[in-house]
Amino acid sequence: MTPPFDAILVPGGGLLKDGSLPPWVTPRFDRALHHALTNTAAILALSAATTHKPLPIDPAGRPVYESTQAARYLLAKGFPATRILTETASWDTIGNAWFARAIHTDPAGFRNLLVINSAFHMPRTEAIFRWVFALPPVSGDPYRLTFETVADAGLSPEALRSRTAKEQAGLRNVLAISAKIRTLAALHHWLFTEHDAYAAGREPAQPSDPAALRSY
Repeated sequence: MTPPFDAILVPGGGLLKDGSLPPWVTPRFDRALHHALTNTAAILALSAATTHKPLPIDPAGRPVYESTQAARYLLAKGFPATRILTETASWDTIGNAWFARAIHTDPAGFRNLLVINSAFHMPRTEAIFRWVFALPPVSGDPYRLTFETVADAGLSPEALRSRTAKEQAGLRNVLAISAKIRTLAALHHWLFTEHDAYAAGREPAQPSDPAALRSY
């Protein structure tokens, strides 16, 4: 049997114009709640935003982050604030994994992790998280990762087809990069000198297919 999870990690999936979670994201957190309510696991809500569209702005003029909106969703469901952790630094899935590990799981000693994501996003998510969480050095016990998908919801057939194709291309790119980067130090160097979302002076590319944008 799998021992109780230390933490449940949920990657973000964009926000609607009003700042609310989209219908393909809420099932991820509903599933996280299902698991967390039966044990003491923390829920890690990941993502600042996406590079593919501007952040919503609240009435006070502050940016609305995906993970803080997810935290509000969990709080509204009655989940205790003391078991919700947010990550507001990442702009893509590689960043989700890197910052989750650097900010939360390494310092907290969380080792048995459940990662929940939508079906359309899971193949690339699993490849990234298995890569990042296996990189040495790991202090203490190695990470144990479990992955669980939720059904795709709230996307038109066109948007889902477009996003699935984009995910497949992204997975090929991740596999090529991960074969070359085999330590945390090497990943840190690559992220902050070469990755378009994090390296100084770089500008992230935008999806060429407008249908794909509807999935962010």
